[in-house]
Order: sequence, then C-alpha cells, then structure tokens
Amino acid sequence: MNLFEEAGLQESILHAIGEMGFEEPTPIQKQVIPQILQSQNDVIGLAQTGTGKTAAFGLPVIQQTDTGSSGTQTLILSPTRELCLQITQELKNYSKYVGKIGVVPVYGGASAEEQIRALRANAQVVVGTPGRVLDLLKRKKLRISGISRLILDEADEMLSMGFKEELNAILEQTNPEKQVLLFSATMPREIAHIARKYMDQPMEISVGRKNTGAENVEHTYYMVHARDRYKALRRIVDMNPSLYGIVFCRTRRETREVAEKLMQDGYDADALHGDLSQAQRDMIMKKFRMNHLKLLIATDVAARGIDVNDLTHIINYNLPDDPEVYIHRTGRTGRVGKKGQAISLIHVKEQGKIRTIQKMVGKTFKQQPVPDGKDICRKQLFHFIDQVENTQVDEERIRDFIPGILKKLEWLDKEELIKRFVSLEFERFLSYYEDAPDLNVPAASKKTAEKQGSGKNDTPGKAGRRKNAGKPSSHNKRDKDIRFQRFFINQGKKQKLDKRELLKLINQSMNDRSLEIGKIDIQNNFSFFQVDARYEEKLLMAFRKAKFNGKEVEVNLAKRNAKASQPTQK
Repeated sequence: MNLFEEAGLQESILHAIGEMGFEEPTPIQKQVIPQILQSQNDVIGLAQTGTGKTAAFGLPVIQQTDTGSSGTQTLILSPTRELCLQITQELKNYSKYVGKIGVVPVYGGASAEEQIRALRANAQVVVGTPGRVLDLLKRKKLRISGISRLILDEADEMLSMGFKEELNAILEQTNPEKQVLLFSATMPREIAHIARKYMDQPMEISVGRKNTGAENVEHTYYMVHARDRYKALRRIVDMNPSLYGIVFCRTRRETREVAEKLMQDGYDADALHGDLSQAQRDMIMKKFRMNHLKLLIATDVAARGIDVNDLTHIINYNLPDDPEVYIHRTGRTGRVGKKGQAISLIHVKEQGKIRTIQKMVGKTFKQQPVPDGKDICRKQLFHFIDQVENTQVDEERIRDFIPGILKKLEWLDKEELIKRFVSLEFERFLSYYEDAPDLNVPAASKKTAEKQGSGKNDTPGKAGRRKNAGKPSSHNKRDKDIRFQRFFINQGKKQKLDKRELLKLINQSMNDRSLEIGKIDIQNNFSFFQVDARYEEKLLMAFRKAKFNGKEVEVNLAKRNAKASQPTQK
C-alpha cells in the first residue's frame, strides 16, 4: 500500500502526487497529514524549510475542501509574494484530479482589482500575504468570518518581517471555531504568544529539535581580514566547481557590489535586492531556477520566500546578527535528503558569534583554511577532466569534422596535445592564482583579537569605552557613501527591548524594510541606533505615534559624542 494512502489521502490526490514524483511522506508529512484528516484540533508544526510543510497541510486542505460551496473555507497566510505563488501552484497541482477547487493568491505588488475579481469568481482557498489580506478585509472584498481553517506558514518569518499587527488584526476577524495550523522553522517567544492567544490546546508536532539547523547541512567557516573577504569568496567558489547557491550580504549596496564584481570576473551571478522592480526580480529568479545563474547574491529581506530545492551551498558573506536568521538561510540547502554546505566568512572578532550559532544549530562548525591557488587549479582541472571523461560522444553529429581535426593535429603527440589542451582551458585560473597570497589570518592576529575582545575597554557604557563606539561599527564601512545619523530611544533592556525588537519597531514605524540600519547599542533604560541620515526627518515623524509594548516611545537625535550613561538629546 502507498504510504500516502496509509495517511488517509483519497485516490484522486494520490494520482496527482504520483505524477509529481511523490514516493513516500517526509517526517513532517507522515505526522501532520493524518492528524489534520482525522482531527479538528489545532496543530503547531515545527520543521526546517524544505522538509515538505506545504504538502503536509496542502494535501489535507484539498481533500477536505467542499467543492460544492463557493465561499472561502481556508485562509493560508505566508510572508512573501514568492511563497504565496508557490503554495498556490502546489495546491493546484494536488487538486488536478479532484474537481474544481478555486485557489486564489492575493499579494502586494500586483493589481488588487484583478485579485478581487478572482475572489468573486471562486475562492474556496485563499493564499495571501498579511498586508494584502488585511487590505482586502478593510475593503470588505474578502470575507473570512466563516472559514473553517486558518494556516500560518513560515510564521516566524512573518513576525520577523514586522507583520505582528497585521496578523493580530486578521486573526481577530476569523471564526473562533476554526482550526488553526501554524508552521514554523523556529519557535521564538512571539510564536508562543500567538499560540496561547489564538490556538486551543494545540498539538505540537516537531521534526528534529526546536530552533536547530537542517540535518543534512555541513557547516564550515573561513577566518579572513575584512579587506580579503571578496578574494576569499572567489576562492571558495572556484574550489567548488559544481556550486549552485545563494551568497547572503548585509545591505543592498554590498549585494550590488559583490554581484557586479563576480559578473566582471566571469561568474554566472546576479543580485537580488530591494531596489529591483517585481519584473526584474521575476526575471532573475527565473534564470536562477533554470540554473542559468550559479550564484544569487541577496539580502535576507530580498531572499524571503525563495524556495529552490537543489541548492548545494549557502554562503554567508557576513554573519547575520540573529542566529535564527542563520537557521533560515542555511535551511535552503540540504533538502529532500541531499547534502548541503553552509559556509561563513568571518573576521577574528566573530568567533563568539560562531559559538552562539553553533549552540542553537546543535552542530560543531569546522574552521577551514582558505584554499591556495595551487589547490584551486588542481580542483578545477580535475573537475574539467572528469567532465571530458564522462562526456557522451555523438559520433553521427561530429563524424564529418573529425578527419580534418585529426589531420590538423597529427603533428602533436598525446602528451603535447594534453599540455596545450590544459593550458588553453586553464589560462585564466593559472594566471589569476600565480603567486596568489595566503588569505588566512595568522595565529598571532587571532590571539590579539581575542585579547582585545575580552578586555574591559570593549564593553560599551564603561569608563574605558572605545574611541569609535558611537560611530558606525566596522561592518558599516561597507557603505562608504552612506552617512548614518545616531538616534536616542527611551527604551532599553528593562523595558524588554533587544536588537530584534528594535529592528521590528523601526521597520513597522517606517514601513520601509529596505532602510539601511547601522549600529544598535541597547542599554538598561535607553538605547541608541543608527539609520541612513537621509531618513532623519521621516524617522522622527514616524516615531511620534510609535508604541512599544503598549507604551509611547520617545525618539530624538543623539549627539555623536554623547556618553551612553548620560544621553544628550536635541
């Protein structure tokens, strides 16, 4: 008996997923599908990205949809347009032989009028992003008071993108008797809060430990000076000739710069960032999915919703500030039983951050030496020789050309022919890596950095505070053309403000998730943060009515040399 049939799925669905290549359920599917089919209990499903969560909730949704009713029965919320469209297509594929089921995607960046027409026609299942769903609810074009099921997919991503208020507003308009299914890769406290407020004794189904990385991913890091980061990236890419992956950068500017350098140096790469139009983004993603691009350079915001199954590598050009972001990044490789590589480029002062991420991921990261030129040339050469050795020769297509080629090359013996062949093919690598310097950080530099990093003078807010503590931190020097303005906010650790909460507050207040944010300094009763100076007036206006934990906040300009213990505002 088919294992999906054992889960309780009907023949028409089994037929459709059989054509799609489904052979046996993934661990999350094996547990979630029968639970949804056999019970109306709320469910929290915890599993990494790429483990089959869409089918886990999507197959039961299709089976339980009443094809005789035109009203909306299921609402699925997802964080991004890309994921919204992907879920919609998957549901349509599952329902190929079921009958007419209306699956309607609603998302920002597209015509609301067209989506409204689709909702009127037939919308038994609505898949939407929180912002557009709330907009349609306010217009009274979408009605969800009678839905029987609400699904929150990638719930932690939605919250990290600042959709908390939208989610609350949507949830409050739904039928209290509905079934709620919440799927997430991690379990931050905000998810637990939603579960307590809107779910009724949910059953938790967890595949692997909470907040951990994907099982099939190997984690390594290379320690280099900041000035050598791009050179190290090139060496890593060259050392992995079959690499197909995403390189994560901190900012749009850095994303563009890295992508432009790679393209100029002959790599199949392109950038994905917030300055692109939707048409440009779609074109780049189409090329990436078709494997015409080997490297996609992206920010975390731009990469949300990207779902490509065959990625071999995720490269952290910069480590994220939040360890949970690292889990989301690296969860994009090592899918469907395949092996994946997560590689990070770090500088000497980030070893503590690596240890923190290791604890959350539950794996030991390996430090590797940056490969030298000779190793890279050897790897590339033998990769090419393997390709030559395994090439299928089509005798018929080349028959007419072979006699002339053999005659032209008959004066060369086998050894000389191979030498010329190798020299021609690898001139670029051999020239570039000739006399290539060692990019690894010397042991002495590591010890010095560790000593400095543990000293009293490295602690903000104390007497021996570093000279540049109030200026943009070293990673902000990547944006040499950006001038950051420093702001004071009257919230700190005692008010339960941390870096993540402050980022959310800025994003929600400004409603501009592409905004460049510099250094954040959280103190006990207040904090400082830096933002692109061009947004100074807009930010001050936006924070006039801002609230944190239900209380109004005060944000002012901070003088650059103001001491943390005595903030001066103007």
